[in-house]
Amino acid sequence: MSNLKERYTSLIKAEAKRLGFLSCGVSKAEFLEEEAPRLEKYLQKGMHGEMKYMENHFDKRLDPTKLVEGSKSVISLLLNYYPQQIQNQDSYKISKYAYGRDYHFVIKDKLKDLMQFMQNEIGEIEGRAFVDSAPVLDKAWAAKSGLGWIGKHSNLLSKQTGSFYFIAELIVDLELEYDTPVTDHCGSCTACIDACPTQAIVEPYKVDGSRCISYFTIELKDELPNSFKGQFEDWMFGCDICQDVCPWNRFSKPHNEPLFNPHPGLLENDKKDWEEITKETFNEIFRKSAVKRTKFEGLKRNIDFLKK
Repeated sequence: MSNLKERYTSLIKAEAKRLGFLSCGVSKAEFLEEEAPRLEKYLQKGMHGEMKYMENHFDKRLDPTKLVEGSKSVISLLLNYYPQQIQNQDSYKISKYAYGRDYHFVIKDKLKDLMQFMQNEIGEIEGRAFVDSAPVLDKAWAAKSGLGWIGKHSNLLSKQTGSFYFIAELIVDLELEYDTPVTDHCGSCTACIDACPTQAIVEPYKVDGSRCISYFTIELKDELPNSFKGQFEDWMFGCDICQDVCPWNRFSKPHNEPLFNPHPGLLENDKKDWEEITKETFNEIFRKSAVKRTKFEGLKRNIDFLKK
């Protein structure tokens, strides 16, 4: 049996690599004991701000067997999105993950292919694919599967590739060979904590989501609070500061996923262009992008807030 588990696991990992995933790790589908009290405290302190959806499905977030009946394994996958080129220096900034096509669609397609491959090669397998859109604690599973450790900025970090990648999962009813977590390599570094302009990293490994620039520019639907004026450092959608300053991101290499390549306008526009953006241009540049989440009005609101 264990030989079979090994064979299946290496088959799956080889196919994940062929599909373009950066890495693939596997862990046993079981209750996340360590995360339960942490998540509870985080919600009690209101650190999720207006993201009320985080209060839903508490038990499902912690137990994959409640999400996928009979599940045995959580297969975690990383997909690189680090861009070849970044925006014009005199520009309002967009988080690098949103440069190209909306990652939900790109990854979902790859996960479908991987699932199909497993069914063809191994037999009847039941399971579900997750890309950051269901109650799954992605980073916790990826860390448990040995793909990296959770850094002081609360992102998953790997010595080989830093942190500019998406995390996705397949939760399946197949027993596999399980990986073990890696050790933490943040050491005494506090670069991310020192660099955060809104002091969202309230202590190492703890981020107050309701103070994060990404939260304000994407999740918050109300007016942006004046008390934070001048602290957004020109970020109009998302924020990469804590990742940009992280020493491990020296090892980030550009992705090779054509769908993540940005619209030329996104790289070339300067502040004046963004301030004058029309709905038509917005729709053209962000036609299939994650930036559509803020809608034209939301992006305009953010740009107006940034104007000196």
